[in-house]
Amino acid sequence: MSVIGFDVGFMNCYVAVARAGGIETVANEYSDRCTPACVSFGPRNRSIGAAAKSQVVTNCKNTVQGFKRFHGRAFSDPYVQKLKNSLVYDIAQMPTGTAGIKVMYMEEEKVFSIEQVTAMLLTKLKETAENALKKPVADCVISVPCYYTDPERRSVVDAAQIAGLNCLRLMNETTAVALAYGIYKQDLPAPEEKARNVVFVDLGHSGYQTSVCAFNKGKLKVLATACDPELGGKDFDEVLVNYFCEEFGKKYKLDVKSKPRALVRLYQECEKLKKLMSANSSDLPLNIECFMNDIDVSGKLNRGQFEEMCTDILARVEPPLQSLLENTKLKKDDIYAVEIVGGASRIPAIKERISRFFGKELSTTLNADEAVARGCALQCAILSPAFKVREFSITDIVPYPVSLKWHSAAEEGISDCEVFPKNHAAPFSKVLTFYRKEPFSLEAYYNCPKELPYPDPTIGQFLIQKVVPQASGESSKVKVKVRVNIHGIFSVSSASLVEVQKSDETEEPMETEQANEKDGESKMQTDQDEPPSQGDGQKETEEKTPRENEEMEVRCSNKGEKKSDQPPQAKKPKVKTKVLELPIENSPQWQLADDMLNLFVENEGKMIMQDKLEKERNDAKNNVEEYVYEMRDKLHGMLEKFVSESDRDALSLKLEDTENWLYEDGEDQPKQVYIDKLAELKVILAVIPFSPAPSLSHFDFWGNKFIQILLISYLIYTLRAISNNATFPPQEEQYDHLDEADVTKVDKLTNDAMIWMNSAMNQQSKQSLTLDPSVKVKDIRAKTRELFSSCNPIVTKPKPKVELPKEETPAEQNGPVNGQDKPQEETTDKGTTENTGNPNSETTENKPDMDLD
Repeated sequence: MSVIGFDVGFMNCYVAVARAGGIETVANEYSDRCTPACVSFGPRNRSIGAAAKSQVVTNCKNTVQGFKRFHGRAFSDPYVQKLKNSLVYDIAQMPTGTAGIKVMYMEEEKVFSIEQVTAMLLTKLKETAENALKKPVADCVISVPCYYTDPERRSVVDAAQIAGLNCLRLMNETTAVALAYGIYKQDLPAPEEKARNVVFVDLGHSGYQTSVCAFNKGKLKVLATACDPELGGKDFDEVLVNYFCEEFGKKYKLDVKSKPRALVRLYQECEKLKKLMSANSSDLPLNIECFMNDIDVSGKLNRGQFEEMCTDILARVEPPLQSLLENTKLKKDDIYAVEIVGGASRIPAIKERISRFFGKELSTTLNADEAVARGCALQCAILSPAFKVREFSITDIVPYPVSLKWHSAAEEGISDCEVFPKNHAAPFSKVLTFYRKEPFSLEAYYNCPKELPYPDPTIGQFLIQKVVPQASGESSKVKVKVRVNIHGIFSVSSASLVEVQKSDETEEPMETEQANEKDGESKMQTDQDEPPSQGDGQKETEEKTPRENEEMEVRCSNKGEKKSDQPPQAKKPKVKTKVLELPIENSPQWQLADDMLNLFVENEGKMIMQDKLEKERNDAKNNVEEYVYEMRDKLHGMLEKFVSESDRDALSLKLEDTENWLYEDGEDQPKQVYIDKLAELKVILAVIPFSPAPSLSHFDFWGNKFIQILLISYLIYTLRAISNNATFPPQEEQYDHLDEADVTKVDKLTNDAMIWMNSAMNQQSKQSLTLDPSVKVKDIRAKTRELFSSCNPIVTKPKPKVELPKEETPAEQNGPVNGQDKPQEETTDKGTTENTGNPNSETTENKPDMDLD
């Protein structure tokens, strides 16, 4: 089971995986752990990641990036309209009213939804993870900004489904950073001790997020978050771009913003200059060749000038930090540490302002780029049953207060109540009780539109169906469970009708039944009191505070109902209740319909297949080109002497014709055409050694060389059976048991083999290498087998075993020595026994038999 964490950023993405050794950030096919959040559309396929990034300049109208900010937004959204004119690519309206991206794909104009484009990027990240793990990937945790609203979160979940991913949790980026920070800490205070408060500041390319978290041993609780969704590194890039646009206009008379390609190049160079200024305070140059109208441009800037130009932007750093302390009622002295992450957090002026605000040195113990991905992978490991992770509970918060409103017949108007206040713990469920005679609808919305970075506060409509009155005609009690799930998405998870049935068999006091009923409807249910609803992931955990453990009445009923206000009677017939589940019709804001979602899943599958086919076509074309270059080098290199001059010229001409065809008529051909062309080349070039279909004649020559070495080695080996001057008896002790006939036979066989081999080599050296060899491999192998079979029985002949007669020792002849029956023995350090009574005896050793093989 795979355990994956995806950090889907505005400009870059990171993939972290959980393995046996811990959490690892994996690299893509370019050996880079950072994958650009970029998708490029071409006439035949899509390019995603680094391949798309390289087309930002050459294919700028069809290369999209920065689309993360359009999730869950309508085309008419003021934020979308404001950004529309500054984008190189086009934004169009989808049939559902949401914003889409218009590009040219497969020679046709297409409009893709933001969910589709994000799914394309997730497909690439999924592929990167699968290549690293060598197995399929399904379950994952995806990061989102903590300021994302309900429609934006639903949009990301839909994108994951289109990409074929099972998102176990949408995790707030600051919470992921906090998890990556706290789970490895061994010195956290005990649960009963005062919590350690740590502030996390995440300043990325297009968003500024802060949070304060309370840590105890084994648990993390987010206390509050604050953000500026429109502050990020892009604002500093924008300042530099505007500055150089104005400078180049005065200096070179160029209108940079009128040319999208020139503007994209300027953004790229300004981003590089910004990074350089973070490390250097001296004047730094900016040079771009052939910028516009074949004009080279140049400029320079230093850090001091840059910070002066960014004064207004830098002033926006402190307000979210101040809001953070106000919401939590913490003092600066209560903050244990301030951890900063994010690409733009490396700007010295930003670090200086944050450090000055808290009055302490900033902490940079986490990887500024990869901390979010690592935290997501840790959360995925916690939710996955395949990994055993140190127990660490995570309690997030609801960033904006959520309220419900409904039509009240008694009040003849709209009633509402706040269900989840700001910074309420999440995930969390509550049960509300209504008294109704007919179906009714609830509308969920954010009740603080001014704090919302989103124009529409509506979350969705929820219709409770099949509500009927009691048999007596009175209103039925309807219990509605509302929930903020593990993704941070609000929903009405269930509704039930409590049907009252009276029985005349026994009578019980009314007070008891009313008390039980009241307890049943007033209890606030938490996630630990109920099984997780579908889609909430596995192992969902929640930290309960003392306030959350209390039973609180959340009762929303019409004032016209008198049922609960009736005075208790002395006795009343026994009451039985029956609970019926009610269907709910959910209409969330901007969520994709099921049929549309299925269509997008199908289209994504088709595009993946098209990309695969195009890759195979390009690979087939590259194989032909590679073969042409390889054989050309061999013809004029290592194989030159094996091919006649006329043949070499003809083959070279054929290779040149194939190369010209690749760059002309063969530039855009089907895959099978390239396969056939490669097969044709291999047949023509089959006479060349080492080609995929070499001729047997040339292979014989090179095979002869190798086998001749083996034959010579064996001859030298067997010649050791006789003396160096072929005398008898042999001078080597291991062969002294051979008789004269054996030695003579070996001598004759080896001499004959040497004569045969020398004759064959001389004959081969006199003829051209382009002709068939004079001796084939099979001939040499036959000669070798003949020599082996003749010499081996002689060379490996075992020595005869001779038993020497036992000699009597002086002690045995003259009787016991020193009163002992046996001579005195002593043990040597080698463990052998030495007979001191017979100084002429030899030491017994276990000598291995000689193996001539």
